[in-house]
Order: sequence, then C-alpha cells, then structure tokens
Amino acid sequence: MGKERLEAFSDGVIAIIITVMVLELHVPAGTTLDALVPIIPIFLSYVLSFVFVGIYWNNHHHLLRAASRVNGVVLWANLLLLFFLSLIPFVTGWMGETQFQATPVALYGVILWFSAVSYTLLVRALISNHGGDSVIAVAIGDDRKGKLSLALYTIAIPLAFFIPLAACACYVIVAIIWFIPDQRIERKIEQRAEE
Repeated sequence: MGKERLEAFSDGVIAIIITVMVLELHVPAGTTLDALVPIIPIFLSYVLSFVFVGIYWNNHHHLLRAASRVNGVVLWANLLLLFFLSLIPFVTGWMGETQFQATPVALYGVILWFSAVSYTLLVRALISNHGGDSVIAVAIGDDRKGKLSLALYTIAIPLAFFIPLAACACYVIVAIIWFIPDQRIERKIEQRAEE
C-alpha cells in the first residue's frame, strides 16, 4: 500500500489541530497593553504546543519520506499518534486558562507522554514493515532522543503536582531537544542514494 494517503491525511489532521489551538486565543477586552497580561499564560501554552505539534509534523514528514510503503499496523499506529496529538488543543487551553496549575500541567504531560509513545509505536511499525536494515531502522538506531523525552515526561508528570513550573521546564527541555529537525533519517537517505 502506498504512503501518499497516509501523509495527506496526517498533514490535514495536524493542520486542523493547529487551527483549533489558535482559535483558543481570544481577543482581550481592553485596548491597552495591560489587557494582554491575563492572556500571557494562554499564549505561552499555545506557543509551546505549537512547537510540539510542529516538531511532530516535521519528524513525521522525515519518517514517511524514508518509508516506501505502509500496512495496516502502520495505519493504526499513525491514527493512535493523531488521536493523542488531537488532544493537545484541549490540554493546552486548560493549562493556559488555569495559569499552569498542577492537574492541567500534569495532564498536559500525560498527553505528551502518550504522543511520544505513539510516535515510537509508529516508528517500530514502520521498521517492522521495512526490515531491520532499512533506512528507518538504521537512522533511528537506539533512539536516545526518544528515550530521553519519555524519561523527562515521566519525571515531569508527578513533578507537576509539586512544582508545576518545573514540570513545564521539563516540557520546554524536550521541545529544545527536538526543535532542530531530526537529521538522522535525511542523512541515511542521502547516504543510501550515493551508494
């Protein structure tokens, strides 16, 4: 089965997720800069989530670029990833509206954790579909960045109940780790093309 429909569908869902998130940014009631102060937490939540969704979109693109085909397992793994990504607008809004209170910050981490696990499952499904010597398998390797991200989320979720801003700092660290697109797959594609 070709991968084109999966890519197009995923791109559409991610575009909708970003659209829903931006719709949560409401115009302030006042006309002075002071009127913006109450929406700063909402805006910061939006920026963080926009970066996360952008990171997933970027890495999803690179991942599928290395794939030549998909199967049913890959389709379901991709849907699972899109499901958890689609929950990001909800937890983003809740975290911002409550000004980074413990439970919303923890739930934000839970959704990020499940998104990361879902992405890992998608990677594993693609590796299984393409083989252990495929570009995807070789490029992903032991996936240190993925493991570190899951570890930081695992720390941040319970930490949110004690120091919510420290949990948010963990989320920001993960975003920084992934902000520069993962070049592993592109490098392996280029190396294989040169061989």
